[in-house]
Amino acid sequence: MSAPALRPRSMLFAPGNRADLIAKLPRRSPDAVVIDLEDAIPGDAGAKAAARPTARDAARELIAAAPHLAVFLRINAPHSPYFADDLTVLTPELAGVVVPKLEAAADVRLVVDALSSHGLNLPILAGLETGAGVWNALDILKEEAVTMAYFGAEDYTTDLGGRRTPGNLEVLYARSRVALAARLAGVAALDIVVTALNDEPAFRADAEQGRALGYAGKLCIHPAQVTLAHDVFGATPAEAARARALLEAARTAAERGHGAFSFEGQMVDEPMLSAARAVLAQLPEADHE
Repeated sequence: MSAPALRPRSMLFAPGNRADLIAKLPRRSPDAVVIDLEDAIPGDAGAKAAARPTARDAARELIAAAPHLAVFLRINAPHSPYFADDLTVLTPELAGVVVPKLEAAADVRLVVDALSSHGLNLPILAGLETGAGVWNALDILKEEAVTMAYFGAEDYTTDLGGRRTPGNLEVLYARSRVALAARLAGVAALDIVVTALNDEPAFRADAEQGRALGYAGKLCIHPAQVTLAHDVFGATPAEAARARALLEAARTAAERGHGAFSFEGQMVDEPMLSAARAVLAQLPEADHE
């Protein structure tokens, strides 16, 4: 893929049939946005067909109006009856295509071949939201075209016949497995949706769980969730200052020929240094040093 890999803290969704909402997506400064032709559109052929030209035109207008914003379009799953027609509204200007309910590496290759038949070479954000998709997560995410992934808790729980609960215990294994697979495959993973739109404590608690598990950012379905996602998944000034101080101490120790050294009363090892580098990687380019 020619496009650089992204690690968005927030990815804000809007229905593909709502040009008015799509135009407003940049207002809360999300790191990336998704124009949705899947779950946000009723599951019948007429509604899907009507949404496609709206989504295509709105995507082009948004890209022109906000050229620095990463704009994705989510199509329907590869084995759905809407997949082939959804491909006709994809354009090379998109940052990538979001493909839900991938269940095997062969599904990724099917999508790549289908995109190629339309003259497209778009990065794929892989949706892992079924039992098979979670089970085969590493194989799916190791496919070259995949540059990001998300875990979909609602569809996963439905697929298993389970029930969603506030504590997320029923998806802990799957949520962890997707995060681990993404790490091993070298792609960023985006955490689950929070459907409680006006419950800031619930969103923060859920996002903190995701960050603790290793997710890079959060899927957002309401503009107010964007700032909260940035708070949780971004580096705080204190975290950035500590990371800089730790890395500076490591440089000083290396210059003095010290292989081991302590920092704030702790012996420093490579995982601590890697964590500090990861904190600084979350900052704007100008703030890294």
